[in-house]
Amino acid sequence: MDNPIVVEKKKPMQTKPEKRNELWRKIVKNKWIYLMIAPGILYFFIYKYIPMYGLVISFQDYKPYLGISGSEWVGFEHFRRLFADPDFWMIFRNTLMLFVLQVLIAFPVPIILALMLNELRSRWYMRSIQTLIYIPHFMSWVVIVSISYVMLTLDGGIINSILRALQFDQVNFLLNPDWFRPMYIIQIIWREAGWGTIIFIAAIASVDPQLYEAAKMDGASRLRQMWHITIPAIRSVIIVLLILKIGDVLELGFEHVYLLLNASNREVAEIFDTYVYTAGLRQGQFSYSTAVGFFKGFVGLILVVGANWLAKKYGEEGVY
Repeated sequence: MDNPIVVEKKKPMQTKPEKRNELWRKIVKNKWIYLMIAPGILYFFIYKYIPMYGLVISFQDYKPYLGISGSEWVGFEHFRRLFADPDFWMIFRNTLMLFVLQVLIAFPVPIILALMLNELRSRWYMRSIQTLIYIPHFMSWVVIVSISYVMLTLDGGIINSILRALQFDQVNFLLNPDWFRPMYIIQIIWREAGWGTIIFIAAIASVDPQLYEAAKMDGASRLRQMWHITIPAIRSVIIVLLILKIGDVLELGFEHVYLLLNASNREVAEIFDTYVYTAGLRQGQFSYSTAVGFFKGFVGLILVVGANWLAKKYGEEGVY
């Protein structure tokens, strides 16, 4: 006897009022979650999305006394000027070089620190070390650069005093262009490496302890456990943070570089952030500096989308 054919009944399509009611029920059901994220949504809406309207002036010859609605429309004139500027490629090269150094040198340091801290068996000792390496994060760049200045200056700096005591030639770290990038990266690591370990330590804490116990029974050393269990377990977190980091390729931060910038190291230290400050605030070229900021944001967006697509292509979890 043939099996009877079972015909599945299709669910009736929901009308728009039904969809709205269902959405409202979900919101009411999870009202406390939505209430908790509301301040964050308001922050991004007020300080990130509404100001994007101001990008219009990058296509205008903006005059403050005329306002956005009264300023003359010039199209892509400011972008053509940016790409034709003789300093553009110098600024682009400097910005890109500092970003690459951050990714290759500064980005892995919190991961290494987190792995090392995870291997400490004394919880008290681990918390003490964490506290010490967190402290620099709460100092402003003014303090960090000032401390570096006191240590590296030719006039009584401790580093040059040691070099002089060892009968070596003194080094003008602050004015020598060759020392700008190493000094920049060392300061980044000193200030941010400890704070960056928080996310990685939290990710490591979520690893199933039974995996380590099974590895011990198989005779795996501590190094093997780290390489084959810990690192693969936090790989998705590393990739997500790396994708977000790539989005800041042209956004290195104004304050830090500006405090280190001087006439002697400008050829290696001038970046888009300091260039926008000089052109926009000091010279009053509001439309031109906005065009530079627009270009930075557009490049960051393209790189984030590309990096996210590449991560998903190779089976990793992206940002979205």
